[in-house]
Amino acid sequence: MLKRLFLIVVAVTALIATRAVATETPNIVWIFSDDHSFQTIGAYGGPLQSLNPSPNIDRLAREGMRFDRAYVGNSICAPSRATLLTGKHSHLHGKIDNRGPFNHDQPQFQKILRNNNVQTVMVGKIHLAGKMQGFDYWEVLPGQGKYYDPVFITEQGKTQYKGQYVSDVITNRAINWLENERDTERPFMMMVHHKAPHRNWQPAKQHMTKYADVEIPEPANLMDDYSTRGIAARKQEMEIDRHMSLGSDLKLGGSFANDPQYAARNEWFAKNKPVGSELVKWKYQNYLKDYLRCTWAVDESVGKILDSLDAQGLSENTIVMYCSDQGFYMGEHGWFDKRFMYEESFRTPLIARWPGHIQPGSVNTDLVQNIDFAQTFLDLADAPIPDDMQGASLVPLFQGKTPSDWRDSLYYHYYEYPGTHAVRRHEGVFDGQWKLIRFYGQDVPDGEQWELYDLKTDPAEMKNRYGDPTTSERIDLLKKELARLRDVYDVPDND
Repeated sequence: MLKRLFLIVVAVTALIATRAVATETPNIVWIFSDDHSFQTIGAYGGPLQSLNPSPNIDRLAREGMRFDRAYVGNSICAPSRATLLTGKHSHLHGKIDNRGPFNHDQPQFQKILRNNNVQTVMVGKIHLAGKMQGFDYWEVLPGQGKYYDPVFITEQGKTQYKGQYVSDVITNRAINWLENERDTERPFMMMVHHKAPHRNWQPAKQHMTKYADVEIPEPANLMDDYSTRGIAARKQEMEIDRHMSLGSDLKLGGSFANDPQYAARNEWFAKNKPVGSELVKWKYQNYLKDYLRCTWAVDESVGKILDSLDAQGLSENTIVMYCSDQGFYMGEHGWFDKRFMYEESFRTPLIARWPGHIQPGSVNTDLVQNIDFAQTFLDLADAPIPDDMQGASLVPLFQGKTPSDWRDSLYYHYYEYPGTHAVRRHEGVFDGQWKLIRFYGQDVPDGEQWELYDLKTDPAEMKNRYGDPTTSERIDLLKKELARLRDVYDVPDND
């Protein structure tokens, strides 16, 4: 009788413990890079997959979910990060471009998490001037920060990490908090924000030999002539040919002339002096190699963080998400940088692993946007979600259950003109196949120009079909949808 009673007690205790684990607030590790393109992540396939550029990020995809249609609302660094914190489009959180201040006093998801017993941590690049709010611990780069000997700002002041590489410092500081400083009795939200691979792509010394003897595949439209497209595509200032500098970007001459990291490059260029299309091809090869070397350090960071979670027994109750603040051009259309609503900069990588909740190796094709992240974090913590946040929680998508009312179109708006890279202001709508873009304002003929793309038949967006009479009905529908989204998101009429 006593033995039977003992077994019942054990069984009930085990059941209670199982339910407690199942309902326990998960930890969240959010790993965020700067300008990391989906084209250079192996899990997304494509011509660069054979280079094995991201083994640890690919591990996340194998063990979790890859989002194939994740997008941003404004493809530029500071506005994207403000959207991450607030769950709102640029016109509502006020950070429409990289210039001007950010209002830190406004509601942000981490403040709500902190008020709901979740530890909040930010390490790395945030690119929003001013003192961070809502974090138990924060250590961030000032502005863009530096690749070598970086300076970090904390609540106590500034610290310089001499002789160290920025990706390593960010990783080490995050793991130090994770292993030595967190309250082990409370769940946490740890944000690990990398500077890399932001321009001007300065790799760690130990990675400079990677891809040295590799010929990087060129995109088919590296020599794009922008026929069929309007003034915005033709008059930008982000071409590898005309606008990527031989000095700062490609490390020729000046302070780089005697730098052993770039000695062979300088010697080759002085000897061969490429011009015309050969110079463009040379620029492309060295740009991509430096870029990939920078992303390699980010990928190593992901591996180290996953290893630390494993070593501490935290992996099973921790959701790990990897994302970038926007996409980036890897020579497509002859470009580098971002800003446009064209696919390479509009789309961002997004991968999530959550054992027991996300099916390993799964792929999501719903339309997801960076306005969704703040609500997702709050939902994971069962914390209240403000009514004025504009996204939707991704938690149902993690579990393979797309809500019946999930969005079927996305709104985009870019504001920074005149400005760096001279990309005209534009807004647009995307329904998963068709993309309608309206370029408007200063230096746009007649005040506005329209472009229309069918990504099913033209995934590289080479043929603007706005003037095609067979698309008139589609254009009418998309213009109505654009007007509806402006109304839904409270976009001011003067934008």
